[in-house]
Amino acid sequence: MSHRNASRRTLLAATAVAAAALASPAAHAAGSGDQHRARDRKLRELISRMSLEEKVGQLFVMHVYGHSATEPDQADIDANVEELGVRTAAEAVAKYHLGGVIYFGWAHNTRAPHQIADLSNGIQRAALTPEHPKQSPTARIPLLISTDQEHGAVARVGIPATLLPGAMALGAAGSPSTARKAARIAGAELRALGIRQNYAPVADVNVNPANPVIGVRSFGADPEAVADLVAAQVKGYQSTDIASTSKHFPGHGDTKDDSHSKLPYIHHTREQWETLDAPPFRAAVGAGIDSIMTAHIVVPALDPAEDPATLSHPILTGILREQLGYDGVVVTDSLGMQGVRTKYGDDRVPVLALKAGVDQLLNPPKPEIAWNAVLQAVRGGELTEARLDESILRILRLKSKLDLFSDPYVTSRGVDRAVGTREHLAAADRIADETTTLLLNEGGLLPLSHSTHRKVLVVGADPASPSGTTGPPTAVLGGQLTESGFSATVLPTGTAPSAAKISEAVAAAADHDAVLVGTYNVGAGSAQIALVEALVATGVPVVAVAIRNPYDVALLRSVGASLAAYCWTDVELRAAVRVIAGRVEPHGRLPVPVQRADDPAQVLYPVGYGLTY
Repeated sequence: MSHRNASRRTLLAATAVAAAALASPAAHAAGSGDQHRARDRKLRELISRMSLEEKVGQLFVMHVYGHSATEPDQADIDANVEELGVRTAAEAVAKYHLGGVIYFGWAHNTRAPHQIADLSNGIQRAALTPEHPKQSPTARIPLLISTDQEHGAVARVGIPATLLPGAMALGAAGSPSTARKAARIAGAELRALGIRQNYAPVADVNVNPANPVIGVRSFGADPEAVADLVAAQVKGYQSTDIASTSKHFPGHGDTKDDSHSKLPYIHHTREQWETLDAPPFRAAVGAGIDSIMTAHIVVPALDPAEDPATLSHPILTGILREQLGYDGVVVTDSLGMQGVRTKYGDDRVPVLALKAGVDQLLNPPKPEIAWNAVLQAVRGGELTEARLDESILRILRLKSKLDLFSDPYVTSRGVDRAVGTREHLAAADRIADETTTLLLNEGGLLPLSHSTHRKVLVVGADPASPSGTTGPPTAVLGGQLTESGFSATVLPTGTAPSAAKISEAVAAAADHDAVLVGTYNVGAGSAQIALVEALVATGVPVVAVAIRNPYDVALLRSVGASLAAYCWTDVELRAAVRVIAGRVEPHGRLPVPVQRADDPAQVLYPVGYGLTY
């Protein structure tokens, strides 16, 4: 991959005199107030020459379909035409004067490392090439390309990139230095792909075991421990020139509803919010976080009007800006989520978000309606151009800090040097070895013995695979056991095994020395419980591995051994098998409490619990 026509000389010509001036160290390096004022003066000059349409565009971050900025597949062209009114990413950048683009796997943006880098270069070229007919010379501003690369359960860039343990696994490791190292690896690989804003780390404190949307995406239930890990990850990303994003403000950790499908309420008092939800966000601000993402949740104690936080002036301006003193970029969670669309229409949401204090409007479901709504709100006097300028200045400050004005492109050599390297993959495995948590080990069943437990039956759930998997979890567990010297037979039984599938597993267990069951978010009445109890009744030793939330053990206490892996990605499953096989000792400690299934008021395993050999 070459820069083709995008040489440094072309870039400097394309970004115009004001933008080029920002490339000088004095304009954007951390330093004295004079340097920051000089940078801001140049940025304001650039903003003053932008048309209103160009200003509106800088506020939007949209998804586009396709693996290429200019030559996507026909199906992606059709999807772009339907949703955006354009054929390609390059045309979307020109039509909407976009300030940012977000990558998704389902939008076919993230097929392979070199393809992603080419896509990033193509998108930047669309914004910066001076011959583009839709752009004025003053508006050739590089884009901020973003994605959700939390790792664990949420990762948009998959193998062969390095996939690391997710947040709750890092919470089980309990080491800020380990969390910082994980962010440094993640940031270095994203930067090489041209992705400069990552929507991580999650700063939500997960205190509700029934939380359907956060769970293992959180570092844990202890606010101070979560705060330490959030700050560590912010520093790790900063070391690689990546803008990290703490989310979801003011805190999405204590809800039973998913804001993708409804508008959740959190009934914490103001005092509870200060002690439980606020510490990680305070820590992020203290660590110099570059962006903070809003939550589509209602917190009546923080805003009696009961507006979603994304649209709440008391929460975003009153608390985040004024109380916490945050002056960085505020980005909405996806505006396509039902939580933010429940109370207001798609034409009102972006306007109200800006009035509340938002800077970046992420992924509106009807882009043309949202873009025109902001434009008309300014023309009609509901929003002022000065209000837009405030947000644009924050966005351009961030782009300047990330050197996007001077260095927006990436190279093939950079991809090869950073993405999925042997060093990074080995580090990911070492990090994962710190996370697996052993919760139950009756009679010293683990580690399994090659002489006593040579033949192992692997059954259990095979949920939809995230980007960090090479195959279904049962197959990965079986393959890893085989590599560890055991004879493994794999029999997937699913998250809701039928009576026939349970009978099949019981019959197969008779010919094996041990059974390994991968469980997935076991709830009361789950058929997974019936599967485990039937297998235990055979007398064959049963080992259960919770491959998502660690609460499964409360309903499966009849097993001989129980572990928490915190996710079903390869890196976490490999680590779990190394513990089961005795190749490493279990080091993880619960970052959340596990309550008794029959009496949630009683804690079965407290925060910090974890066995070893």
